[in-house]
Amino acid sequence: MEKRVDVKANFSCNNKCIFCVQGNKRYIYDDKDTEEMKEILKEAKENGHEAVVFTGGEITIREDLPKLVSYAKRLGFKKIQMQTNGRRFAYKNYCKTLIKSGANEFGLALHGATAKIHDKLTRAEGSFKQTTAGIKNLTSMGQWVNVNCVITKPGYKSFPELADLLISLGVSQYQFAFIHINRIIKDDPELIEKVVPRKSDVMPYIKKGLEKGIDAGVRVMTEAIPFCFMKGYEEYIAEFGKIPDGTVYDADFNIENYANYRKTKGKEKAEKCKNCKYFAVCEGPWKEYPEIFGWDEFKPVKKSSD
Repeated sequence: MEKRVDVKANFSCNNKCIFCVQGNKRYIYDDKDTEEMKEILKEAKENGHEAVVFTGGEITIREDLPKLVSYAKRLGFKKIQMQTNGRRFAYKNYCKTLIKSGANEFGLALHGATAKIHDKLTRAEGSFKQTTAGIKNLTSMGQWVNVNCVITKPGYKSFPELADLLISLGVSQYQFAFIHINRIIKDDPELIEKVVPRKSDVMPYIKKGLEKGIDAGVRVMTEAIPFCFMKGYEEYIAEFGKIPDGTVYDADFNIENYANYRKTKGKEKAEKCKNCKYFAVCEGPWKEYPEIFGWDEFKPVKKSSD
């Protein structure tokens, strides 16, 4: 698996997702300018990275993005991925421009099976229509498209239907990622009640959504759902060897090894998890979840000798 670098180019965005893990960074940090981005890309390539992900915020609102993608291609990056809400890809000419510049992977985001659900979560009217049009445009052009679906209380019951939609649009992969609770949500009990579901409640819908893709031959996975919830679906856990090692260039700091960061700072496991057969490979949930809901839902999977 190639060494990957994620570059957060900006935090400004044309959506205002209620669950955004970046929180209020858009109001704190300026966008990186063109020359700063070029220096980051050059440094990352010199440090042995073979794949780059342009991310944010929303990268497609940058007018210099085609030039930056071309620069990454000239540097020799083999995979150049756009991580985006996908709205601007509703315009075919924009798709063609980025593909011609060198983009060869596209990670888009859709969080419910209907405009009513998705637009409520993104707080951007028309975003569902634009994103689904963007997915259709890219798949019709033969591009590799992965769709990330954040698991929230308003959206999770629609995930089987969302899976049907994504399959019909011809995506290469989709993944269900449990919401990473940001500080704004954590400090607001009303928002927690409104946005964050219980893991045990979502699982029947998540598994049904996974089965749709499995049956259709589409690559599927989950993120931030520990093994004890995934009986029979363990091979679809993204953290189980499916996420490339990599570096993250964030706002004003870098994370040299994001996998290590997730395991040591982002996520945690309970004392009882030591009794689970998957203890060595499971990362546990994002730590904010048990801080709010506790550990009762988490049941260690018995070892074969038990």
